[in-house]
Amino acid sequence: MGTASGSGVLEQLEIIETGPSGGGGRPLLFVHGAFAGAWCWSRHFLPYFAGQGFRACAVSLSGHGRSPGRERLDWLSIADYVRDLEQAVVTVGGDPVLVGHSMGGFVVQKYLERASAPGVVLMAPVPPQGLLSASIALAFSNPGLFADLNSMLHRGRASLASLQHALFASPVALDQLQVYYRLMQPESQRAMWDMTFFDLPRLRPERCPPMLVLGAGSDILVPPSQVEEAARVYGTQAEIFPGMGHVMMLETDWQKVADRIIEWMRAEQLDGI
Repeated sequence: MGTASGSGVLEQLEIIETGPSGGGGRPLLFVHGAFAGAWCWSRHFLPYFAGQGFRACAVSLSGHGRSPGRERLDWLSIADYVRDLEQAVVTVGGDPVLVGHSMGGFVVQKYLERASAPGVVLMAPVPPQGLLSASIALAFSNPGLFADLNSMLHRGRASLASLQHALFASPVALDQLQVYYRLMQPESQRAMWDMTFFDLPRLRPERCPPMLVLGAGSDILVPPSQVEEAARVYGTQAEIFPGMGHVMMLETDWQKVADRIIEWMRAEQLDGI
């Protein structure tokens, strides 16, 4: 685990990188969702992709993980996170394929309004229509969980039971759940409002690179219907993994998701290996 610095006056962002000796082919750059950091990719995805011959990198957006900015977290906008992604792309080099999860998928959509990528994977992404519909549905269907997630937003803390229910479909060992609990953190209220009302994507389908959109069948935060709608907006079809929860990269069947990404990259000739 380490950091990599960008150019000019931009602050240092945490970038975790794994890869085969000699560098491998085209890199992948993973972008985490709300309440998380680059750490969420390091348990399974980064070592697995490296073992398959890829250079795999994950960035912690400002105020997350070991990146600077925690003291000003609530002032950080989606536009700030997009600038972080721009910096990370330059730092990583090699014209990476972008993989964004949840809020990270939203950041990738906003990034594509002003930049290009050879290929993009959206995993359980906040859809271009924003968070409002999913938030209202959760508030009515499970008000207790909705309140606990709001506590997570403001104080970075929720019950372990809520964490398990909101993020996973498969059982998680208590000691591992406690590890995730300690690593999770508050999220920027400004960024959440941006994803609800104020800075929704205006990405035209004709500007989209090759895109793979993946959802989780048991996701209660970004339900499959929302993922499918996002895919339709961008002129493609979503692929839904049954029996999985929101944090697909940490679920029991995470390897199925990783293998699908690799299969897609090779079919699109994006692997460069």
